[in-house]
Amino acid sequence: MAQFNLEDYETVASRITKLYDLHPDARIKTDNLTTSQDRGQGTWVVRATIYLSADEQERELPKSNGLAFEIDGAGMANKTSALENCETSAIGRALANMGLSGDQRASREEMAKVQRGVAPSRDWIAEAQTIMNTKELRDLYNTARQSGAGQHILEQIADYAKALEDDNKK
Repeated sequence: MAQFNLEDYETVASRITKLYDLHPDARIKTDNLTTSQDRGQGTWVVRATIYLSADEQERELPKSNGLAFEIDGAGMANKTSALENCETSAIGRALANMGLSGDQRASREEMAKVQRGVAPSRDWIAEAQTIMNTKELRDLYNTARQSGAGQHILEQIADYAKALEDDNKK
């Protein structure tokens, strides 16, 4: 398991406070990008967009964006609040993308997920790289998720599946 101190990472709440201290008229907008296929796999996807003023929001001129991905039941909070956690992570990423992340890009909430994560008992990524159809990749993803694989591993498997789908459309 990774060795780090959670106290070295800012919370998303402290990043939001910094945003409003620096830009009192700022806006945070979130969009649930989750598809029915994502829900079928027990996942959520959220995008957060930061605007520094109402005028920028009206003209659709964001300062930054951030995306996040969460899995139902992965960790205690995600048993009941995976969507809310996904939204918080997306906001934290958007704020980091505009430079409001202190010395560490990851938020304390993201690092807490890493700390709770379980080391994979098998090489999920190597397996994913050998699979040439999306159904098998989805099966591998679900097996990895149920086995407690970390979010970064699940994201990589999902990325392989998306790339394979894109290649098949060509």
